[in-house]
Amino acid sequence: MRWLEEERHLLAATIPRGWENRGRPLHLPPTSVARRIDPYSLRLFVATAQAGSIVRAAQQEHIAASALGRRLSDLEHAFGTPLLVRSPRGIALTDAGRLVLARGRRIDDDLQALVREVQTEGDGVRGTVRLYANMSSVVGFLPERLKRFMAAYPQVAVSLHEEDTQQVVRACLDDRADVGVAAQTAVPAGLDAWHFAQDPLHVVMPAGHPLAAQAAVGFGQVLGHALIGVRQGGALDRTMHERAQALGQRFAPAVSVGSFDAVCRMVEAGLGIALIPRSAAAAYAGSATFALRPLDEPWAARSLHLYALHRSPQPRAVQALLDCLRG
Repeated sequence: MRWLEEERHLLAATIPRGWENRGRPLHLPPTSVARRIDPYSLRLFVATAQAGSIVRAAQQEHIAASALGRRLSDLEHAFGTPLLVRSPRGIALTDAGRLVLARGRRIDDDLQALVREVQTEGDGVRGTVRLYANMSSVVGFLPERLKRFMAAYPQVAVSLHEEDTQQVVRACLDDRADVGVAAQTAVPAGLDAWHFAQDPLHVVMPAGHPLAAQAAVGFGQVLGHALIGVRQGGALDRTMHERAQALGQRFAPAVSVGSFDAVCRMVEAGLGIALIPRSAAAAYAGSATFALRPLDEPWAARSLHLYALHRSPQPRAVQALLDCLRG
């Protein structure tokens, strides 16, 4: 995997010079210079510990992996002890690292809460809104609405993260996301939810496929053909497995890929047919080389919802985004 190769290259570069980091305590030369603990580096450390990989954390935090590695090294120097055990397969926490992770989460949460409180003061709407959204909403609905929102509120930045539905809801509950957009699901206590958009499932197939002669296609018919899957273990993948099992059949894709555009490319190449949301089909399978047909099942009427942690009132920037997306 590519991230493993990147981890190997980063390994030597991110171990502080002269440290034999094998997870046991190290005695470093004393320093007369009091080093400051950088809150941003602390946040990056928390992200790395949660991701289990410098490369994955760098992708999530939108920072170069080499720069993140240097910040981790600086943080270890500041504490005067190793926080991570680095290996080509990722990272593990030392005892000191586990302590820093626990305290670091609380410190980062407190800082984020302080920022949001300050942003509610004054007359203008400003600040940063953390938006977590699933893949179909990012592809099909958010770009135009975010453009309208950012034109109306130029002093508000939107930090957008693409995640699976379960992770979107979890991020809202954990207060890592101010607003979430994901498939309709049971709403946990503490969250508010609003309808966002309808995004029913469609069957995507090459033009001329036998099923293209029908106005709509049943799921049982779909299972009789070679299939392309998307995001193994994701919300849509789990739905396909559950619905196939209810019919006494198996959902067994010949190929599984990580994005809707890759799904459509596989379909275009003749490797199989696929079930994807209408928004993704419109974005990636709109040419004459494809045939699109509605999935003729009651559960195919897929709904997207907005989610947010219950607060009264919401920070102004968050409320402004919610109002824009709900409109």
